[in-house]
Amino acid sequence: MFFSFDFDSPPLLTAGAILLAAIYTLLYRLQLTKSHQNEPPIIPSYIPYVGHLLGMALEGGRYIKSIGLKNRDKPIFTLPVPGSRMYIVTDPSLASAVQRATKQLSFTPLVPDLTERVLGLDKETVKIVRQNLDPEPGEPRGFLAKMHDMIYQYLGPGTDLNELSLSAAQELATQVNAYLTDRQNPKTVDLLLWVRHFVTIATAQFLYGERNPIAEHKELEQAFWDFDHGLGALLINILPSLTARKPYQGREALVRGFMEYLEKKHDRGEGVSGIVKRRIQIAREHGWSTQAIARSEVSFLFAGIVNTATTTFWVVLQIFANRELLGSVRMELKHAQRGEGEKKRVLSLDAVKNNCPVLSSVFRECLRVGSDNYSTRLVKDDMMLSGGRGGQQWWFRKGSVVQIAGGVIHNDTGIWGGDASEFNPTRFLKLGQKEAGPSSEGLSSSWVAVSRSDSGYGSGSAGSSDSGGTRGSSEKGAGSAGKVGAGGGAVHPAAFRAFGGGKTLCPGRHFATNEILAFVSMIVLAFDLEPADGSSSTKVPAKEDGVLPVHILEPKTEVKVKVKVRDGREVMVVA
Repeated sequence: MFFSFDFDSPPLLTAGAILLAAIYTLLYRLQLTKSHQNEPPIIPSYIPYVGHLLGMALEGGRYIKSIGLKNRDKPIFTLPVPGSRMYIVTDPSLASAVQRATKQLSFTPLVPDLTERVLGLDKETVKIVRQNLDPEPGEPRGFLAKMHDMIYQYLGPGTDLNELSLSAAQELATQVNAYLTDRQNPKTVDLLLWVRHFVTIATAQFLYGERNPIAEHKELEQAFWDFDHGLGALLINILPSLTARKPYQGREALVRGFMEYLEKKHDRGEGVSGIVKRRIQIAREHGWSTQAIARSEVSFLFAGIVNTATTTFWVVLQIFANRELLGSVRMELKHAQRGEGEKKRVLSLDAVKNNCPVLSSVFRECLRVGSDNYSTRLVKDDMMLSGGRGGQQWWFRKGSVVQIAGGVIHNDTGIWGGDASEFNPTRFLKLGQKEAGPSSEGLSSSWVAVSRSDSGYGSGSAGSSDSGGTRGSSEKGAGSAGKVGAGGGAVHPAAFRAFGGGKTLCPGRHFATNEILAFVSMIVLAFDLEPADGSSSTKVPAKEDGVLPVHILEPKTEVKVKVKVRDGREVMVVA
C-alpha cells in the first residue's frame, strides 16, 4: 500500500516551511560557531557553508575582494566552507607574519594535487612529486625541492639571470625588427593579441630553441591561449575532456607538441636555454616519463609567457594613453641608448632597468592595479599566529587554507591613499630628482616630482586625518624604497603582492622585470600607437576581475589601435 500526501494542505505547507526555516537557521548559526576563541571573525554566507564557494565560482576573484573591502576593519576573517575554513588575510603586517611561519603554513603540500588537475599528470608522477615534498634543512630533497633550488639558482641575481635576460630581450628585438619591415603601415591590431604574439613566439624561441613546439606547429600558439583561459575549469577537474573541452584540448595539443620535441631530442640542440636543459635532466633523474616531462614543460612555458604578455599590454597601453607620459618615457629611453644611427638604435638593458624611473614606476603601478592574486598556504597543524596590528594572536585550524588577498590589499585606501583604485603613474617614483637618477634630467616636472594629490604622496597629508599609524605602514620603513602611502608613511613591503611573498616569492621576478621593461622600451621607441577609431586618446578599459586571478588580469574589452612604424630603425639590445 502506498501513502499519499496532500501538499496543498495548509497545515503541511506551514509545517514544511517551519521545518525548512529551522534547518536554515540551525545551519546559519552553526557556520558562525568558532572552532576556537581566537579564530578570526567569521563572515557568514546567506547560503550556509556552500554560499562562499558559489560566490567564488560565479564571480571569481571579485567575490572575496568585495568582502574584504567591505570589512576593512578586519585584518583577517574566516569564510566557512564545507568541512574546512578559509582564512583571508588583508593586512600587510599580518601577511608578513604568515610568510614567516614556514613550518606551520606552506603552499608546497598543495602542489601535487594542483599540478595533477591542471597538467593532467598521472598518479605515478604525482607520487614522485610527493616524495620529500617539503624538507627541513638537512633532510633529503625530493623532486620539487631540487627543481625549486635550480630555478632560484638560474633566476636569482647573477650571470645566469643576466644571460637569460639578454637572450630574451634580443629575441624580442628580432621579432620587433621583423615587424618593422611589414609593408602594411599603419596596421590596425588588437593590442593584447599583438603583444601576446610577440611574447609567445619569442619566449618559445629563447627557452626551447629554433625547433620549439610552437615554431614547428603554428596552431599551438592558439592552443596555448585556449589552455590559459580555461585553467579554472581544469582545476575543478570534473570530466575535464567534457566540462573544460577547449582548454583540455589545448593542453593536450601542447603536450603532444612537447612529446615530439623530446622524442626528436630537440631539447639537446643548440640555442636551448640552460634552465630548460636542467629542468628536463632533473625530471629524468627522478624517473619521469617523456609524457610527464612534456606536461611539466607546458607549465614552464605558461610561466614564461602569460604574465609577461599581459603586463606588457597594460604598461604599453597606459603609456600611449597619456601623451605627456609617453614623452617622458621616450626622454628617459634616450639616456638608455648606447648609440644611434640611420638604420639602428642600440638599447642598453642595464640602463633601462636602472635609469628609467618613470618607466619603472608605470610598470610597478600596472602590477599593483592588475594583480588580484592570492598567496595561498595550507595549515599543517592547529596553530596560533601572532602578528598584525596590536600583536593579536590568531588561531588556525589544521587542514584549513590561508589566503593573502592581493586584490584587497592593492585597493586599500588606508595603505595607498584615496586613489587606491585608480592608476597613478607616479605612485612608485622615488622622492626628489636626485633619487630619480640621471635620466630624470629634462623630464616633465609633473612626472619627476611625486604627486601631492589625494594619493597622499610627498609631504601631503591627504588620507591621514584618522591615522597616526596608517594601515600597512611599516614602523621601520623596511623596503619602502621611496614608496609613500596614506598619511605620508612608508608602505609596508608586504603590501605589494604582485610577485607574492615569503617562501613562494616569485623566483622569476627579476627576469620578468628585465624582459617586460626591455620589450616595452622597444615598442615605445619603434612604434606609434593611435586609437583605431580616430579618437583623440586611447581608452583604458576596466580589468576583467570576475575570473580566477591566476595571473595579471586581462581587459574586459578589446583595445584596437593603429600601429605605425616611427622611423624604421631597428633595435639592437646589449647588456
